[in-house]
Amino acid sequence: MEWQNKGYLKKLINKWYLFSEVEITENLLYRVSNSLLRPSYISLESALAYYHLIPEAVYAHQAISTRKTTRYETPIGVFQYRHIPPSCYFGYKILRSDGFPVLMAEFEKALLDYFYLNSSLKTKKDLEAVRFNKAELQNHLNWDKLLQYATVFNSTTLNRRINLFKNIFDASSDGN
Repeated sequence: MEWQNKGYLKKLINKWYLFSEVEITENLLYRVSNSLLRPSYISLESALAYYHLIPEAVYAHQAISTRKTTRYETPIGVFQYRHIPPSCYFGYKILRSDGFPVLMAEFEKALLDYFYLNSSLKTKKDLEAVRFNKAELQNHLNWDKLLQYATVFNSTTLNRRINLFKNIFDASSDGN
C-alpha cells in the first residue's frame, strides 16, 4: 500500500499491480490480459486487429476463457473475457515479444471465436458490415483448418455463419 501511495505501483485489480514506470505497450497489455484471468488467450476483435483483419481500433482487450464472462476496468485499460466451453478452448499459440509469452488465438480460431460469440451476425449484410480485410484473408486463411476447428464447436449456428462468410469470401475472390 505504501508503494502504491508513493506512486511506485499501479493497482490493476485485487492482488495485481504494475510498476508505474513500466512502458505500456500492446504486447504488455496482451500479457496483462493473459495474467488477470487464467486460463485465457487473446481473441475476438483484439486478435482480429492483431492480424489486420478489421480496420477498427479495439479499445477493450478481449480474450477467451473457460471461466465466466467478466470485465475489468484498470488504470491501463479495459480487459474483457468471454466464456467458451472447455472443449472449445484450443487453437492458440504462444508469441514471444518483449520477453513476455503471450497466448494469442490462431488466425482461424480468432475468426471462429468471433463468429461463435457474436449473435448479431445473422445475415450476409451483418458480416459485410464487419469490413474484413480481404487481402489478409486471401493470404493467410486456411479453410481446411477453419472447417476442422469448427467441427469441435458442434454448432449449427456457427456453421451457418461460416457458410455466409464463405459465400462472401468466394464472391470477393471471383472479383465480384
